[in-house]
Amino acid sequence: MNTQPRVLRWSLIIGLVIVINLFFGYSLSLVYHEPNYSTYCPQNFIFTPNTPETAAEEQQQITCQNNFQTAENDYSRNVFVTLVILGALLVLISNFIKGNAVIASGLSLAGVFSFIIASVRYWSFASDLLHVGILAVALLLLLWIAIKKFKNHSQ
Repeated sequence: MNTQPRVLRWSLIIGLVIVINLFFGYSLSLVYHEPNYSTYCPQNFIFTPNTPETAAEEQQQITCQNNFQTAENDYSRNVFVTLVILGALLVLISNFIKGNAVIASGLSLAGVFSFIIASVRYWSFASDLLHVGILAVALLLLLWIAIKKFKNHSQ
Protein backbone atom coordinates (compact mmCIF):
# COMPACT_ATOMS: atom_id res chain seq x y z
CA MET A 1 0.00 0.00 0.00
CA ASN A 2 1.31 3.45 -0.92
CA THR A 3 1.41 5.67 2.15
CA GLN A 4 2.59 8.82 0.40
CA PRO A 5 -0.09 11.47 -0.09
CA ARG A 6 -1.34 11.91 -3.64
CA VAL A 7 -0.81 15.66 -3.45
CA LEU A 8 2.88 15.19 -2.70
CA ARG A 9 3.29 12.73 -5.57
CA TRP A 10 1.59 15.05 -8.07
CA SER A 11 3.47 18.08 -6.73
CA LEU A 12 6.75 16.29 -7.41
CA ILE A 13 5.63 15.16 -10.86
CA ILE A 14 4.49 18.67 -11.84
CA GLY A 15 7.70 20.11 -10.40
CA LEU A 16 9.78 17.71 -12.50
CA VAL A 17 7.82 18.62 -15.64
CA ILE A 18 8.29 22.36 -15.11
CA VAL A 19 11.92 22.32 -14.00
CA ILE A 20 13.05 19.90 -16.74
CA ASN A 21 11.46 22.05 -19.45
CA LEU A 22 12.84 25.27 -17.95
CA PHE A 23 16.24 23.58 -17.89
CA PHE A 24 15.88 22.68 -21.58
CA GLY A 25 14.82 26.21 -22.49
CA TYR A 26 17.59 28.00 -20.62
CA SER A 27 20.22 25.50 -21.74
CA LEU A 28 19.20 25.98 -25.36
CA SER A 29 19.38 29.76 -25.01
CA LEU A 30 22.96 29.46 -23.69
CA VAL A 31 24.10 27.10 -26.42
CA TYR A 32 22.12 28.39 -29.38
CA HIS A 33 21.43 32.12 -29.58
CA GLU A 34 18.24 33.45 -31.11
CA PRO A 35 18.82 35.74 -34.11
CA ASN A 36 18.77 39.43 -33.27
CA TYR A 37 17.12 41.79 -35.76
CA SER A 38 19.72 44.52 -35.23
CA THR A 39 22.47 42.07 -36.27
CA TYR A 40 20.84 41.68 -39.68
CA CYS A 41 19.48 45.21 -40.05
CA PRO A 42 21.92 47.35 -38.04
CA GLN A 43 20.77 50.79 -39.07
CA ASN A 44 17.50 52.64 -38.88
CA PHE A 45 16.51 53.58 -42.36
CA ILE A 46 15.03 57.03 -42.90
CA PHE A 47 13.63 57.26 -46.37
CA THR A 48 13.59 60.45 -48.42
CA PRO A 49 10.90 60.06 -51.06
CA ASN A 50 11.76 59.67 -54.73
CA THR A 51 15.54 59.65 -54.63
CA PRO A 52 17.90 57.00 -55.98
CA GLU A 53 19.27 56.53 -52.46
CA THR A 54 15.79 55.71 -51.19
CA ALA A 55 15.37 52.84 -53.67
CA ALA A 56 18.76 51.40 -52.68
CA GLU A 57 17.96 51.77 -48.98
CA GLU A 58 14.57 50.10 -49.44
CA GLN A 59 16.22 47.20 -51.28
CA GLN A 60 18.84 46.93 -48.53
CA GLN A 61 16.05 46.90 -45.91
CA ILE A 62 14.17 44.17 -47.78
CA THR A 63 17.36 42.10 -48.09
CA CYS A 64 18.24 42.38 -44.41
CA GLN A 65 14.65 41.54 -43.38
CA ASN A 66 14.69 38.46 -45.62
CA ASN A 67 18.05 37.39 -44.16
CA PHE A 68 16.72 37.86 -40.63
CA GLN A 69 13.54 35.91 -41.44
CA THR A 70 15.60 33.05 -42.87
CA ALA A 71 17.81 32.98 -39.75
CA GLU A 72 14.73 33.09 -37.50
CA ASN A 73 13.10 30.22 -39.41
CA ASP A 74 16.28 28.13 -39.17
CA TYR A 75 16.60 28.88 -35.45
CA SER A 76 12.97 27.93 -34.78
CA ARG A 77 13.32 24.71 -36.77
CA ASN A 78 16.50 23.73 -34.93
CA VAL A 79 14.96 24.45 -31.51
CA PHE A 80 11.89 22.42 -32.53
CA VAL A 81 14.01 19.44 -33.55
CA THR A 82 16.13 19.67 -30.39
CA LEU A 83 13.10 19.83 -28.08
CA VAL A 84 11.42 16.92 -29.88
CA ILE A 85 14.58 14.80 -29.55
CA LEU A 86 14.94 15.70 -25.86
CA GLY A 87 11.25 14.96 -25.28
CA ALA A 88 11.53 11.61 -27.04
CA LEU A 89 14.56 10.71 -24.91
CA LEU A 90 12.64 11.55 -21.74
CA VAL A 91 9.69 9.41 -22.78
CA LEU A 92 12.03 6.57 -23.72
CA ILE A 93 13.99 6.79 -20.46
CA SER A 94 10.77 6.92 -18.44
CA ASN A 95 9.81 3.51 -19.78
CA PHE A 96 12.95 1.93 -18.31
CA ILE A 97 12.40 3.30 -14.80
CA LYS A 98 10.48 0.62 -12.96
CA GLY A 99 11.25 1.34 -9.31
CA ASN A 100 9.99 4.91 -9.00
CA ALA A 101 6.59 5.81 -10.42
CA VAL A 102 6.98 9.50 -9.58
CA ILE A 103 10.21 9.87 -11.57
CA ALA A 104 8.92 7.73 -14.43
CA SER A 105 5.69 9.74 -14.63
CA GLY A 106 7.55 13.04 -14.27
CA LEU A 107 9.98 12.21 -17.07
CA SER A 108 7.19 10.96 -19.31
CA LEU A 109 5.06 14.06 -18.78
CA ALA A 110 8.12 16.32 -19.15
CA GLY A 111 8.76 14.67 -22.53
CA VAL A 112 5.18 15.26 -23.62
CA PHE A 113 5.41 18.85 -22.43
CA SER A 114 8.64 19.27 -24.40
CA PHE A 115 6.76 18.17 -27.54
CA ILE A 116 4.00 20.66 -26.79
CA ILE A 117 6.44 23.51 -26.21
CA ALA A 118 8.36 22.64 -29.39
CA SER A 119 5.16 22.53 -31.43
CA VAL A 120 3.82 25.82 -30.07
CA ARG A 121 7.14 27.56 -30.72
CA TYR A 122 7.38 26.24 -34.29
CA TRP A 123 3.68 26.30 -35.22
CA SER A 124 3.73 29.65 -37.05
CA PHE A 125 6.75 28.59 -39.15
CA ALA A 126 5.43 25.15 -40.10
CA SER A 127 3.37 24.34 -43.18
CA ASP A 128 -0.14 22.88 -42.96
CA LEU A 129 1.22 19.45 -43.85
CA LEU A 130 3.75 19.71 -41.02
CA HIS A 131 0.92 20.80 -38.66
CA VAL A 132 -0.90 17.55 -39.45
CA GLY A 133 2.33 15.59 -39.00
CA ILE A 134 3.05 17.21 -35.63
CA LEU A 135 -0.48 16.48 -34.43
CA ALA A 136 -0.33 12.89 -35.69
CA VAL A 137 2.95 12.23 -33.90
CA ALA A 138 1.63 13.85 -30.71
CA LEU A 139 -1.53 11.74 -30.86
CA LEU A 140 0.40 8.52 -31.42
CA LEU A 141 2.80 9.35 -28.63
CA LEU A 142 0.00 10.09 -26.18
CA LEU A 143 -1.79 6.88 -27.11
CA TRP A 144 1.43 4.90 -26.73
CA ILE A 145 2.13 6.41 -23.31
CA ALA A 146 -1.44 5.77 -22.19
CA ILE A 147 -1.25 2.14 -23.28
CA LYS A 148 2.22 1.60 -21.83
CA LYS A 149 1.69 3.38 -18.50
CA PHE A 150 -1.93 2.53 -17.77
CA LYS A 151 -2.34 -1.10 -18.70
CA ASN A 152 -5.34 -2.82 -17.20
CA HIS A 153 -3.66 -4.91 -14.51
CA SER A 154 -6.84 -6.81 -13.58
CA GLN A 155 -6.59 -9.13 -16.58
